[in-house]
Amino acid sequence: MRIVVILFLVAIFVSLASALVFLLRDHGQGSKRMVKALALRVGLSIVLFILLAVGFYSGLITDKL
Repeated sequence: MRIVVILFLVAIFVSLASALVFLLRDHGQGSKRMVKALALRVGLSIVLFILLAVGFYSGLITDKL
């Protein structure tokens, strides 16, 4: 489970970085690529949150660190 969470965090960071690259490359003129990258980041964040909640309630993730 820990590896899945780390992979999701890396994917979220990559999506955010690609949005920054699209913003800089297109000079901030409402790039559709940037909007898609940010939408992907939001979607990944929501999926990660749901995955963590399901893992906690099903007992795969305990409250002990």
